[in-house]
Formats: sequence, C-alpha cells, structure tokens
Amino acid sequence: MSSTSEASSAPASPPAADPGVERFGYKQELQRSLSFTDLLIYGLIFMVPIAPFGIFGGVFQASGGMVALAYVIGMIAMAFTALSYSQMARAFPMAGSVYTYAGRGISAPVGFLAGWVILLDYVLVPALLYLVASAAMASFIPAVPIWAWLIGFIVLNTVVNYLGIEMTARMNKIMLVAELIVLAIFLVIGLVALAQGKGHGSPLSPLFDSSTFSWPLVFGAVSVAVLSFLGFDGISMLAEESREDTRKLGRSMVYALALAGVLFVVQTWVAALLAPNREELLTKGDPAGTAFYDTAAYAGGHWLSVLTAVATAVAWGFANSLVAQAATSRLLFAMARDRQLPSFLGKIHPKHKVPVNATFLVAAVSLVLGLYMSSRGDGITLLGTLVNFGAMTAFLALHVSVIVHYFVRQRSRDWWRHLIAPAIGFLILLYVVINAKVAAQVLGFVWLAIGILILAGTYMMGRRPTLSAINTEVSE
Repeated sequence: MSSTSEASSAPASPPAADPGVERFGYKQELQRSLSFTDLLIYGLIFMVPIAPFGIFGGVFQASGGMVALAYVIGMIAMAFTALSYSQMARAFPMAGSVYTYAGRGISAPVGFLAGWVILLDYVLVPALLYLVASAAMASFIPAVPIWAWLIGFIVLNTVVNYLGIEMTARMNKIMLVAELIVLAIFLVIGLVALAQGKGHGSPLSPLFDSSTFSWPLVFGAVSVAVLSFLGFDGISMLAEESREDTRKLGRSMVYALALAGVLFVVQTWVAALLAPNREELLTKGDPAGTAFYDTAAYAGGHWLSVLTAVATAVAWGFANSLVAQAATSRLLFAMARDRQLPSFLGKIHPKHKVPVNATFLVAAVSLVLGLYMSSRGDGITLLGTLVNFGAMTAFLALHVSVIVHYFVRQRSRDWWRHLIAPAIGFLILLYVVINAKVAAQVLGFVWLAIGILILAGTYMMGRRPTLSAINTEVSE
C-alpha cells in the first residue's frame, strides 16, 4: 500500500511493463501518480458507502419493501459490468471509459454514440449530487437558501480538482473514513434496536416478501438502486493517471464494487426491518426523502437522524461530487482529444496536469442545471432517472465491445470472460432498462436520437469520427 506522499514522487511516465498511451497515438499529458489504494478509495467515494441513505424510501416503495434484494441484484448486474470494464481497461488503458472501449473495441462511430450516451450520466450526475446535498443542508439551515449551498459546493470542489488529482486523492481518504464511521454508528445502534425487539416483519422480508414479489417490480427497483453503484466505472477515467499496471486498474474496480455492494445490502437490510412507517412508504413513497433519517431517529433518537442526514449531504455534495467532477472532466478531455468535442476541452494545465477547461465547464453546467432543477418539484427525480438510463445504456455498449474486441477480432477462447459473462451482463441490464420508468426511457432515447443526428451531421460534412492510431492489441 502506497501513501499519497509516495504517489506524488512517482515518475510521470508509465511503468516499463505498461507501454502507456503512446502506442495509441497520444501523448502522456496527465500525471501518473495514483496507486491501487488511491483508485480503490476513489471508486468507493464515487459510489458513496452511505449512498442508500438518500434514496432508501424510493427503493423501498419501488421494491415492495425488498430493498436488500434490489441491491443484491444490482450488485450482481454491476459485477458483470465491472468484469467487462476490467477486460477493456487491460486492452485500452486510457481515459474515456465506455467512449474509448466502444470506439476502439467496435468502431469509432459506435464509440461516439456510447460516449454521447454516457455523457447523460457523467455530465448530469454532479448537478444531481449538488442538488441533493444543497436541499438537505437547506432543510437544516433554512436561513441559507439552496442556491447558496449549491454555489458553495461547486466552488469548493472545482478548486480542489483544479489543484490536481493528488489533492483529490487526499480529500478522498479523509471523506471515506468519515463516511465509514457514520455507517458503523448506524449499524451498531440499528442492530441493538433489532435485538431490543424494535424490528418489523420477518428478518428475511427485506430479501423476499411473497406478498409483494414479482420480477418486473424488483427489476424496476433495481433501475433506481443502481444509482448507488454508479461510480466504480469512474476509476477507468483515471487510467492515464494510474501508476499501476492495467491488471490492477481493473482489479480496483471489482474490489470497489464488491466492498460497496456488501455495505449497501447490510445497511438497507437493517433499515428495512426498522422502518417505522412501512405501510405509508409502500403506498405513498418518500417524496421528502427523509425515510432513512426517520428510521435512524426511531432506532437511536433525533441525534442519529441529524447525523445521518448531515453525513449524506456532505458525502453527496462534497466527496461524491468531487470525484464525479473529476471523472466527467476526463471524459470530456478524451473526446476532445479525438476531436469529437471542441478542442479547448482537451487543454491540460501545465502545472497541475488536469484538464482545466473541462473541469471548469463541468462546474458551469452543474451550476446552471442545479439552479434550474432546484426550481422544479421533480428536479431530483428527473435528474436521477436520466443519470441511470444513460449509464445503463452505455454499459450495454461496453458488454458488446468486450465480445467484439476479444471474441470476434482477437479470436479469444476465454469463453467465460470474453463471451458468457458480458452476454449475461448485457441481458440483465437490458431487462433493467426495459423496466425503467417511462419518463427515463423517453428522455433517454431523445438524447440518443440527438447524438445520432450529430453523428449523421458529421458524416454529411465529411468528418467521419476517427481515433488516433487505433491499435487493437491486447495488454498481456
């Protein structure tokens, strides 16, 4: 395990065993300083170990009370996606995530569309995080309006990201420890409350309830619950800033997902058994977003409610949105570098080695969207459904890229990793997308249609999407 101070003294060039991005026609511009531990912590922070706190009530209603089951299925679905990410990260160790993998694994036009779809996730998710956190803080300190909290969070995170990826890594470690302490406090008090007989229903009801169970119902809930898992894939955005080999890059995604998944299942299981207003949640939902905090108050008192709510606000508004902004700026940088977005987004700060213009653009978009959505009654719900739809659709392209690149082009006979696993992951996610909310489907497909029109326009102008020095060799 390497410390951040050790990471800062690491050489800027890739290890000798890793030929880096030069073989793909790019110049190594970002600072290679992140260790395996940094990547693992980054993924955990992006997913937020206490993410279910903020959406517990919505998942409870959508799943018919089987919150733990929704998270178990979500973890399984994302596990197959993490395996596909790890395979493509070995083949193409570059920033850009699904955009890079689909573009080089299938074709440049498909990569553009995959990048366009996942932009719906990456560009919108910082605004969603800032909005949720700002609303939570304003509920406790009403004298400070939502827009003021929004601006404060955005300015703070932009400054930290501007100072470089090492500063981001340091803040990640501090925030992760704080979140895990709050989670541990809730779990201890929650288990004590259950031992005292405060629980409701069968101990297995959060995992299976015959009175409400149906596969469409559960997978509809999964389409909401996976919001908590989004972020492990953000590790792939830091491929050009990792000083580890490509195997460890992929491994960090799998480990981060597994650790977060276990924490999600345990905390939602305990909360579902303690929820004091079960019937009301099932019939009316949780429009105020306070179901988890009400459960915490029932288990341990008002102080625990305040602690979990404030922790959620800080985790979403600072820790999670900090890494989300960093990941989004790397996606914009990767697409701009290939001239599929304006070239000014590909500028790297000479001192801090970060995509500076992309970082500022993400901040500006988050501010505008956050202020607009804060004026809508359904702003948080709308942003959340769009983020999920964009991610799930892009992940479908990821699974296909594994099969095309390895099984078809490379003639791999690793049937499990290069055909069966990505095919299973594809089918699970397809079912989740089909059972997603209609509003998300409509708006998501409208966004995809816009991307297709843009792609068609580039062809008409004779500017077919291309990638620099496409190389389909597999990293061994």
